[in-house]
Amino acid sequence: MGSGKSFTDSGKLRTHQQTHMGKKQFKCKECGKNFSQSGHLNIHHRIHTGEKPFKCMECGKSFSENASLRIHQRTHTSEKPFKCMECGKSFSQSGHLNIPYINGLT
Repeated sequence: MGSGKSFTDSGKLRTHQQTHMGKKQFKCKECGKNFSQSGHLNIHHRIHTGEKPFKCMECGKSFSENASLRIHQRTHTSEKPFKCMECGKSFSQSGHLNIPYINGLT
């Protein structure tokens, strides 16, 4: 079963396929955790160094991952790009779509 993702170059497809095959050839020297991609190891390494290179220009808060900064920035813009198909309510994070149903608050 595929993940439904598309890739424009075969190298990126092979790299992505490693995540499904369980190949984790990049090991963190600090804690021993393994990763399938070197970029994921580099991001993880920031946990140990405390490096937070992505800074919010609005409030100055810093993040170790660009994705975390983008999610945070929605607190300033009130952007809610994820819409529930059941009730029409919108959310700033995709994971929040399921929370009312998980908690039984339908």
